[in-house]
Amino acid sequence: MATIRKRLSPEESRIAALEAARSLLIEAGPQAVTLKAVATRIGRTHANLLHHFGSAAGLQKALIESMADTITAKIGAAAMKARAGDQNPREVVDLTFDAFDKEGAGALASWMILSGNEDALDPILEAIHRLVDELAEGHSEQTKPIHEETLQLVLMALGDALLGGPMARALGLPREKARELACNTLLAGRHSPVAG
Repeated sequence: MATIRKRLSPEESRIAALEAARSLLIEAGPQAVTLKAVATRIGRTHANLLHHFGSAAGLQKALIESMADTITAKIGAAAMKARAGDQNPREVVDLTFDAFDKEGAGALASWMILSGNEDALDPILEAIHRLVDELAEGHSEQTKPIHEETLQLVLMALGDALLGGPMARALGLPREKARELACNTLLAGRHSPVAG
């Protein structure tokens, strides 16, 4: 039985491509995020995706921008709830670590950089900067600590996504140790985004 391809608007086609790219990233890693693989997954042509993204690097950059916005929105909502006392700071840590590990942001950003895409981290860094500024709003005396603690949390999450498992095994530590250390750091800093 032949399948009838539904006609999508340009925006719907772009969204479908980004969703497919994200699924491929999580399932098979960053090297699987190609125009051909995404086109096949959504039943479109390679030319259709070239029209929307220009190149595989353009698709990957659009994917990382989309992921950065989604990830920082989740982390920001959790941080605001934690600041209000409605949430354990560990949830902010877990969301940040999961974004870079289970959701593939760390692997994608690293792969893009190694592939010569020097500005691969820009969308993530810009989204995190917007989040930190939003968290610091109305707390100007705490801006420096919020920025410093965010830097530390993001670097720990990125490092853990790339090397956390092997490092923990090599040192004889539990796999969750980096998350525990990050949470302890946030709890110790009374001027952090989560402690407010």
